[in-house]
Amino acid sequence: MHVVVMGCGRVGSAIARKLEKIGHSVAVIDQNAEAFRRLGPEFNGRQVTGLGFDRQVLLDAGIDSAGAFAAVSSGDNSNIISARVARETFGVEHVVARIYDSKRAEVYERMGIPSVATVPWTVNRLMRELLSVKVTEIWREPTGTVLLMRVTVTDGWVGRPLKELERASGARAAWLVRFGEAQLPHSGTVLQAGDHLVVAATDEIATAVHDVVENAPEGGHH
Repeated sequence: MHVVVMGCGRVGSAIARKLEKIGHSVAVIDQNAEAFRRLGPEFNGRQVTGLGFDRQVLLDAGIDSAGAFAAVSSGDNSNIISARVARETFGVEHVVARIYDSKRAEVYERMGIPSVATVPWTVNRLMRELLSVKVTEIWREPTGTVLLMRVTVTDGWVGRPLKELERASGARAAWLVRFGEAQLPHSGTVLQAGDHLVVAATDEIATAVHDVVENAPEGGHH
């Protein structure tokens, strides 16, 4: 997949290097050409000097073929604007913006742009948001502790009780979307192909949710 990273600070450069290491093509945008030094000599991706919300700069970075876009510069406003351009103008599927102001972050979560606040877990969480199609964060309550994640039911979970997925991951299912209709799950709900779940989780178990969804139990249908 091609990924565009806007902002080549500590976080942006770390993400760009990690993405390249695991085999993605990467373009990094920064308005300061000096910042690219953080990428180190091994980095082979594109380096584009300019503003991340400038259409031509984004096109130079290959935004039109990108599967993911991370806005991680030090300015909330430019992160927000460029994330919106990536999503709304270029239709990039996975867009994440790093926003320092938590009040603002809530607004953007509602617009469907997952935002990332504090630094320590930001690189891992960004990597997850950018690369995971199965599980994405859709909302976080204001204190930041509890989040809602959208989960696409993977083949290994089809035909299994929802209770089992909750038990294995520690998350609680809030609602289920089946054939485009939302419904509240009940104790006997069995997962079907094409189901989407929304589950409540905390940061501590977010990784477990990813792992459980990706690595369904052996043995398929019961």
